[in-house]
Amino acid sequence: MRKILVTGSKGQLGSQLNLLSKIYSQFEWIFTDREELDLCNLEQLAKQLNVLNPQIIINCAAHTAVDKAEIEVELADMLNHQSVAVLAKWSHSNMCKLIHISTDYVFEGTAATALNENEPTKPINVYGVTKLAGEKACLQENPDAIIIRTSWVYSSFGANFVKTMSKLMQERDHLNVVADQIGSPTYAGDLAQAIMTIVTHDIWQPGIYNFSNEGEISWYQFALAIQEIGSFDCEINGIPTANYPTPAKRPAFSLLNKSKIKKTFGVSVPEFKVSLEKCMKLLSS
Repeated sequence: MRKILVTGSKGQLGSQLNLLSKIYSQFEWIFTDREELDLCNLEQLAKQLNVLNPQIIINCAAHTAVDKAEIEVELADMLNHQSVAVLAKWSHSNMCKLIHISTDYVFEGTAATALNENEPTKPINVYGVTKLAGEKACLQENPDAIIIRTSWVYSSFGANFVKTMSKLMQERDHLNVVADQIGSPTYAGDLAQAIMTIVTHDIWQPGIYNFSNEGEISWYQFALAIQEIGSFDCEINGIPTANYPTPAKRPAFSLLNKSKIKKTFGVSVPEFKVSLEKCMKLLSS
């Protein structure tokens, strides 16, 4: 029985994979978070991997607090870059398949059409810089690895835009939401399913792949969709990014083209509103 190691198991994606693991019982699953596998302890990491000895690693662990990363630079680099290099090196030396999760924040955000995997990268914040460094280290140490770039992740687990908006819309009369940043949300449940479609596919085709739900929207339009599905009585106003300054800059446009992952692995990509409805139904129950 092949063993799958999931890092960052208490995060949104790790939690969704935990749910899915019940369906994929042909694998032995090991779910680790920082208590079980400290990715910041680089010296011990390879030794711990030797003990666990997985045949597949799905690396969901990351420093994802984008604004905090601006001051927690060393920690962000450790989690998003240096630990990835160790995981990649170990997996390559031990004939272990590696799927590493990355982000749309590796892009500058100046494009006007959906970004494919070969677009030039130019991150504009520490989070993006460290995630790009992680991608490069991953492919350098393990050319057989698969990297999945995703965007705007939400789920019924953890803290995310959907849960925050749902809560605020029930507490406030009106909300201001940025209307000039364009992309597409990703339901973590759909991303987890895409990962398992790859894991169980007949072929293993290394490289970088994009995955997010279908649809081209702004955060403002995302908020309107949440309001509509939740039937929340709250006025939503679209505002420019300039009116909502944050410590870390965000890409203005980071819509991902999903053609490659669909064509290579037959991954199905649901429309964003279908998945949003599914998630909000879970939240309300």
